[in-house]
Amino acid sequence: MHYTAEYWIRELDLVPHVEGGAYREVYRSPLQLPREVLTLAHKGDRSAMTSIYYLLRFGECSAFHKIASDETWHHYEGTVLCIYEITNSGQLTRHLLGKDIASGCVLTLTIKGGNWFACRVEETGGYALCGCTVAPGFDYEEFELAQRNELILQYPEHTSIISALTR
Repeated sequence: MHYTAEYWIRELDLVPHVEGGAYREVYRSPLQLPREVLTLAHKGDRSAMTSIYYLLRFGECSAFHKIASDETWHHYEGTVLCIYEITNSGQLTRHLLGKDIASGCVLTLTIKGGNWFACRVEETGGYALCGCTVAPGFDYEEFELAQRNELILQYPEHTSIISALTR
C-alpha cells in the first residue's frame, strides 16, 4: 500500500511545528534529571528522554535551529530527508536520512546538542516521516530558532543554505 503524507498526518494526529513540518510528541520520560547533572546549556531539570513523530513534505523546511541536547533522527517512511548541520567551528555537513543505504543514506543520525541544523525533502512531491529522540529530553526553554542575518554573520561561507533554510 502507498501511504501519503496526508495519511500519516491524519492517522498519527500530527500538528504544525513552529520550525516547519508537522509533529506529535509520543513519549516524555517520567524520570527527571536534576539541573546539577546536566550541561550549562540546560536551564533546569529535564526528562531523561523525549520522542516525537515528525513529518516534512517537499516545499517545506525545518528552519535552522538548535537545542541543548543531542537529537537522534530515525527514518520511518517516505523519501530522503536532507539534514544540514553547522558545527560550532563552522563545518557544514549535508546528511541524507533515508532507506537507500547504497546511495549514502543512513537510517539514524544524531545531531549534537548546540549545533545548528535544518532539513528539507529535496525530491519533488516527496515527504519524510521520521522520529526524533532527544536526551536529555526536549524543552522549548532551550530551543533557539536562527535569525537569518545573525547566522549569516556568524557563518558567511554558508550564506546560500542559511538563506534557503531560515525564515
